[in-house]
Amino acid sequence: MVAIVDYGVGNLFSLVSSFKAIGVDAVATCDKAVIESADKIVLPGVGAFGDAVEKLVSSGLKDVVIEQAKKGKPLLGICLGMQMLFDVSLEYGEYKGLGLIKGQVRPISEVIPKDYKIPHIGWNALKFTKDCPLFKYVEEGEHVYFVHSYYGACCKDVVATAEYGANLTASVAKDNVYGCQFHPEKSGETGLKILKAFCEL
Repeated sequence: MVAIVDYGVGNLFSLVSSFKAIGVDAVATCDKAVIESADKIVLPGVGAFGDAVEKLVSSGLKDVVIEQAKKGKPLLGICLGMQMLFDVSLEYGEYKGLGLIKGQVRPISEVIPKDYKIPHIGWNALKFTKDCPLFKYVEEGEHVYFVHSYYGACCKDVVATAEYGANLTASVAKDNVYGCQFHPEKSGETGLKILKAFCEL
């Protein structure tokens, strides 16, 4: 069973529906016991980093997610959920993340051309930088759906990038911790293949 962490931020219905489409039992939950008993954990997220971290802390779920990840349970962060895996974010100030992936979350405006629109919204091709089990059913060049204004920077755990005026981090992986800047649940068949691979870890 996959536990999707419900801390008041995230596209929960689409995620549950996507797992159902690949025949996997998934539940959106804020129950610590359910998260602890799950086979795998998904950390979704939309909106601003600082607000999301505050909600994760106030819900009492931040420590549970970190503890389960450190025990070796597969964890997948999606969009803002991926950014929260990092040490720190510089979105509207400086905020501490979960510290599971080394690096900073920085504005894409620092690295993309001035005439590119922010946020980056749309379909972009994946370029793999390392082998990663998350993409075992995906070919390089398949497209996934992004919506973001910040990206994971200074990170040796990048396993895929996407070009938007610069090579932006699309996915990270370190041991049992994985992150997708894009939305697998909004990325059609390619996204479903990625979720399937995660469920097989």
